[in-house]
Amino acid sequence: MRRTDKEITERALLAHILHQAQVCRLGLALDNTPYVLPVAFGYDGHALYFHTASEGRKLTFLTANPQVCFEVEHGVEVRPHESNPCKWTVSFQSVIGYGTVIELTTATEKIEGLNHIMRHYSGRAWPLSAQDIEATRVWRLAIERLTGKQSKDKAETRWIA
Repeated sequence: MRRTDKEITERALLAHILHQAQVCRLGLALDNTPYVLPVAFGYDGHALYFHTASEGRKLTFLTANPQVCFEVEHGVEVRPHESNPCKWTVSFQSVIGYGTVIELTTATEKIEGLNHIMRHYSGRAWPLSAQDIEATRVWRLAIERLTGKQSKDKAETRWIA
């Protein structure tokens, strides 16, 4: 990372940002075509979980190339300057990660993956119908590498894990 003064190296803070983020952006690639899209997600400390419909562009990319990149951010705030547009800045914390995606295919795996997502947003697991489980494709992104970055004002802020 070029700006080591903004680098986040503490694993607990990286996990905190992942738990607090509301949207995950997946970076996919097929041949020489990139594709970035937002997804709802869950995080279990080692992997991300997301779901898809049974067909679509995302599936074409995922099945052709399971190597993906992802990005989340937390605490984003634009900080304008009253008189100098070159002094505007953004306060933030972000995590970028890389990994391999695998599809979860058994009902048990799919329920577990979907409930990671539901716990992320609601704090609890939910009962899921067999019809919903059958109609939904669920994916696990095994995280292989993480990096984090934050604005200087966030680095000085205390946080609770």
